[in-house]
Amino acid sequence: MTETDTAEPVRPETIKAVPVRHPGRWVSGAIVAVLAAMLVHMLFTNPNLDWGTFGKYFSETQILKGLVATLELTVIAMAIGIVGGVVLALMRLSANPMLSSAAWLYIWFFRGTPVLVQLIFWFNIKALFGDISLGIPFGPTFITWDVNSLVTTFVAAILGLGLNEAAYMSEIVRAGILSVDEGQTEASQALGMRRLKIMRRIVLPQAMRVIIPPTGNETISMLKTTSLASTVAFTELLKAGEDIFNANYKTIPLLIVVSVWYIIITSILSVGQYYLERYYGRGSSRELPPTPMQRLRRNLTTFHVRPQVPERGTS
Repeated sequence: MTETDTAEPVRPETIKAVPVRHPGRWVSGAIVAVLAAMLVHMLFTNPNLDWGTFGKYFSETQILKGLVATLELTVIAMAIGIVGGVVLALMRLSANPMLSSAAWLYIWFFRGTPVLVQLIFWFNIKALFGDISLGIPFGPTFITWDVNSLVTTFVAAILGLGLNEAAYMSEIVRAGILSVDEGQTEASQALGMRRLKIMRRIVLPQAMRVIIPPTGNETISMLKTTSLASTVAFTELLKAGEDIFNANYKTIPLLIVVSVWYIIITSILSVGQYYLERYYGRGSSRELPPTPMQRLRRNLTTFHVRPQVPERGTS
């Protein structure tokens, strides 16, 4: 046995890992921090913001009535949009060319014209029709309504927003239906199920996973789009704020009041949208994404310990 065979094997030196430097992150973070500090300083030192007026009118009765009207308009318009969107999507997917063409023309027209133009059109519909009658086509009429009393500012806002939303919802619903594998429909037909029952019991429940996220976005967008109803003299949240600052000339504080209320309602809707997406996302992945409270609890109770590197010469 030679001296080389009895010598202790030489261990390689410990690798000293040098973390990669990211100077761009520090620079961008510093810029954001400076801008945030400037914004906070402006919020507390600019006298034109007039936080006293903000606090005075934040819970004003007129503002709260406008907020309720905004919520009512959002719910009704979205209900019309969702129901109309489902009907239009089924018409687009129908084998009947008349139904498919009529749905395509509806979507093409309402998506091609601005929603503000549609609101103004419905508000001035009395210039086109003096009254609306119900009866036999090209024959006698049974009931007649005066357009001025029938199409109020609230009805005009609902028609303008709801019918426009139906055009967009139809494409969302159609995309969700097409995302379901055709084998589901074929298997249902093999079991003797009718087309309407297949759509109601098999296809639509599976399509909800694709439909819900954009529908939530459309609802949040609808909440803010209702502000356009102020152009047709409907008193919603923005119009209520306008009526107040047109009287006291406190424009900026009242606009901040309106904006904060929009942000509050939008945040609440975003939370509801998250849990709906989480509910309908069951089965698409092995584990559901954690809720905000679960993330917070995990971050507060989880500690990361740096692993110890064994010293040279130890096993």
